Amino acid sequence: MSRTVRALAAVAAALALVSACNSASTSQGPAPGAPSGRARNARGVSADSIKVGGIVSMTSASGYSKKDTDLGARARFLRANAEGGVAGRRIDYIGAEDDGQDPAKNLAAARKLVQQDKVFAVSPMSSVTFSGADFLQKEKVPTFGWGTLPSFCGPEYAYGFNGCLVPSPGGTLNQTWPEGIGRVLGGARGKSVAIIANDSDAGKFGIRTFQQGFAAAGFTVSYAKASVPATAVPSDWSAYVKELLAGPDGKAPDAVVSVMQTPNNIGLFTALKRAGYRGVLTDPTDYDPGLLAKDATKQALDGVYVLLQFQPFESADPRMERFKADIKAAAGGQEPPPLNMHMLTGYMSADLFLSIAAKAGRDLTVESFQAAARGFSDTGTLVGDRSEPKGQKDSFGCGALVRLKDGAYEVAVPFACHEPIPFT
Repeated sequence: MSRTVRALAAVAAALALVSACNSASTSQGPAPGAPSGRARNARGVSADSIKVGGIVSMTSASGYSKKDTDLGARARFLRANAEGGVAGRRIDYIGAEDDGQDPAKNLAAARKLVQQDKVFAVSPMSSVTFSGADFLQKEKVPTFGWGTLPSFCGPEYAYGFNGCLVPSPGGTLNQTWPEGIGRVLGGARGKSVAIIANDSDAGKFGIRTFQQGFAAAGFTVSYAKASVPATAVPSDWSAYVKELLAGPDGKAPDAVVSVMQTPNNIGLFTALKRAGYRGVLTDPTDYDPGLLAKDATKQALDGVYVLLQFQPFESADPRMERFKADIKAAAGGQEPPPLNMHMLTGYMSADLFLSIAAKAGRDLTVESFQAAARGFSDTGTLVGDRSEPKGQKDSFGCGALVRLKDGAYEVAVPFACHEPIPFT
């Protein structure tokens, strides 16, 4: 062989090696036992499983915890596996990462789940921060959670289990809360509400949306501020109480609407009661029988109306009975914790993921999953009728109000669906 021919052969071999290395870095080819077709290259999808992980605020500086969100998701995935999985694949749920309600930890959790654990989807994602949203969107990771953050409203790969609850202009607002409080007060005409929230992204969006929703229902909004520190619960609520009760005309509002978590609500509602306030107190978070274990907490929340965006646990709906049975099974035969809304958040986040994955079928890739989502709809779930991509812009529009009275929750306004209003 001539020197020229040997040189050309060496170059060809080198190019072949580079090509092989580049190919290996982007598509490793089917491993033993890998599924055939496009699905073999889907991250987190094997011949017999789909890997899913979650991001949940298990801990927080205030002591507030959403840890039971993980139990709810686990319960729904366990039932799915008991019923044969999705198109012959079991769900490999690896559990939820704790973000501690810390933006940096939220992003780190998202990176770990995708880059290290290589999950196909994130379900559930439940926190007051979602700094990992842009990363998950860029990596094309279907993500399911409670749509109380703007990141669930609009991005292609994010899905709120009951739709988008903080839409951008052009979307719609769920009117369950204003309509429910109007029913409690015998109508909204001539009635006023004061709305208060934490000084956080979620709090500011809550103020913006609920201020518009209550006004559209006919209420006068006498106060609307995201003024409470998000990092620590105030030890003295007197300044907030004074401002809330003063009103523009010196008259206390007919209802105080808190868009905050339990530790803040306990402090605020206790201070309002001590100041002699006798109007309606309401929030969207304190539906948790576990809160009733402490007398001080039970007393602070007594009489409070809590917004639900799902069927109340007290409902006789057969789907609610199945949910309770699934939670008990996930507790491993032991007595499960008292039912709470975090369990439902995890459960219904998992349920929406499973429903769309089932429609995508055996040839599961991100592309086929997204195609299935674009034409997805079902009816009569624990959050009402669902459809996508509507849920990425609008709420599903359903909900109820429960009231804590004499140490027990009771349904104050039954689960119903309301016509949403345009958000401007």
